[in-house]
Amino acid sequence: MFGIDATTLAAYVAAAGALILVPGQDTLVVLTRGLDSRAAGVGAAVGVAVGVLVHATAAALGLAAVYRAVPTAAAVVTLGGAAYLLWLALETASGDGFESSATPPGDETRTDGGAGTAVAGFRRGLVTNVANPKVALFFLAFLPGFAGEGATGAMLALGVVYALLTVAYLGAVGALAGRVGAVTSGRAARVVRLGSAGVLVALAVALVGRVV
Repeated sequence: MFGIDATTLAAYVAAAGALILVPGQDTLVVLTRGLDSRAAGVGAAVGVAVGVLVHATAAALGLAAVYRAVPTAAAVVTLGGAAYLLWLALETASGDGFESSATPPGDETRTDGGAGTAVAGFRRGLVTNVANPKVALFFLAFLPGFAGEGATGAMLALGVVYALLTVAYLGAVGALAGRVGAVTSGRAARVVRLGSAGVLVALAVALVGRVV
């Protein structure tokens, strides 16, 4: 496949799978959206996967190199990402868009733009992933190790594989979170959301700490 032998592909799938299983910002977003509804959780997983494709494409085309060549650009994007995480933490803590009780049973397949829908989850997952500069740097460093420098086609193919692995795992996480959210008491769900908001704030502070 695009000059990648079976052994290299197997090693890549194993490495990518191990990395995807590590809980991070994307997993957190899928879980919190999944508490709203199963559709929102799965939609967020798809959004994250599309974000992965965006970053992989940028890395393959060499666009992510801007972060290395222009330090100020990296700082601006990092601070912007931190601001977004703080906004996300505030919204998560306030419960805005996370009212599971507002979604009638059996209405989890709605695809309009309202809260708790697949579209709302997709937007959140996509923006969260695309706005994270660490993902761009990750793919810039990770993909060439398996595809080789300048192997645009191979890097794009590996990006697609990573996206498929991502949506398979996070899609399951989102679906299970939706099931749990449907039977979880309001107080328990509130605790989860506050905990998630705290993690988002910590991530934002860590990002700012890398710049200042």
